[in-house]
Amino acid sequence: MNNRIVILGAGESGAGAAALAKKEGFDVFVSDMSKIAPHYKQMLDERHILWEEGRHTEALILNAAEIIKSPGIPETAPLVVKARQAGIPIISEIEFAGRYTQSKMVCITGSNGKTTTTSLIYHIFKNAGYDAGLAGNIGHSLALQVAEEPHEYYIIELSSFQLDNMYRFRANIAILLNITPDHLDRYGFEMQNYVDAKMRIIQNQTPQDAFIYWNDDPIICRELEKYNIQAVQYPFSELKEKGSIGYIEEGRYVIEQPTPFNMEQESLSLTGRHNIYNSLAAGIAGNIAGIKKEVIRQSLSDFPGVEHRLERVATVRGVHYVNDSKATNVDACWYALDSMKTRVVLIIGGKDKGNDYEPIKPLIREKCAALVYLGADNKKLHDNFDAMGIPVRDTHSMKECVDACYQLAQPGDTVLLSPCCASFDLFKNMEDRGEQFKELVRNL
Repeated sequence: MNNRIVILGAGESGAGAAALAKKEGFDVFVSDMSKIAPHYKQMLDERHILWEEGRHTEALILNAAEIIKSPGIPETAPLVVKARQAGIPIISEIEFAGRYTQSKMVCITGSNGKTTTTSLIYHIFKNAGYDAGLAGNIGHSLALQVAEEPHEYYIIELSSFQLDNMYRFRANIAILLNITPDHLDRYGFEMQNYVDAKMRIIQNQTPQDAFIYWNDDPIICRELEKYNIQAVQYPFSELKEKGSIGYIEEGRYVIEQPTPFNMEQESLSLTGRHNIYNSLAAGIAGNIAGIKKEVIRQSLSDFPGVEHRLERVATVRGVHYVNDSKATNVDACWYALDSMKTRVVLIIGGKDKGNDYEPIKPLIREKCAALVYLGADNKKLHDNFDAMGIPVRDTHSMKECVDACYQLAQPGDTVLLSPCCASFDLFKNMEDRGEQFKELVRNL
């Protein structure tokens, strides 16, 4: 019997999957086309796991019984295509980890708000004294936690890329925040492919499970008609829509089920319309898990927020600087602009994922005093926004960008880094982009 597992990609998820596979007695090999970070090499070496970097040796990979693929590797990668042709099953680290634990899984997906909602739910569970681990797109590898520091609950942020390679995994509480165009470059520029990936969050759910979703989202409402949903449904919306069990009414935050709960909306630590939804989803999840009302109330009031998501950096000469580097799609930028109460100098640009900028143009007209383009190639931004008659600056590094903002902004304005795009053209990742912004602002 072939018990060989090959792991493609040796980042957080790959190294964690390797550790679990080794513990479960598999013959494990890890291969990464890039350099492997030193701490992951050390992790693999300490567990006597064989690895290679800077190449994929086909002879050592295409003899696998199963391949665990990093979510960052697209299906179109030549080796992935060859493995599929050879009939080798390809799964995600989350799928693999799910086989070796009976813990309760609270899973969060959506185009926007995932990290905030996941972090808030984790905050609620920890405040309640629950034994919870944070995993998926944030926190530590689920597989590593299952192998070496198991928890009773896992709070898991899931991207569409992770969901793509999940088949038997079951979410005990599934949360679907919204679906708007994102990552279309990975889905053949076909929106339905991306939508189908997001809807996988409810696969394998049973009547003992819960499905929390945003009842105002036209795509979600349309898609739900196609599925025979087994889980108990907990829809939420800003207003008390037909069937919603979580909503805002007369300045109060209300959850009707499973246990009635309410609090003053102004007590919520997160502000802005999009955060109403994040707070409702998180509160309902805590409620379903049996967490006491006073703990949920306290946690929703004292949650500190998430780095790189509408993060206040500093006020310099009367100008407020806000880091929203996590806004890697148009919808996230829309929410950021919608929450602004001052005139805005907006920093926009990066690696475009097939963006349609039309939805944010009305808010830009209404709120923006200037636009600062930040990217290796800003042509698409010029084509979309120059004709609006708002002052623009073209920049190709964070230093140039912050200098331009400093010149353009007036006292009382907000400089908002909310780029609509991925960061890979000029930065290592969106965190690197946000960190550079913060450091340069603090040195102004």
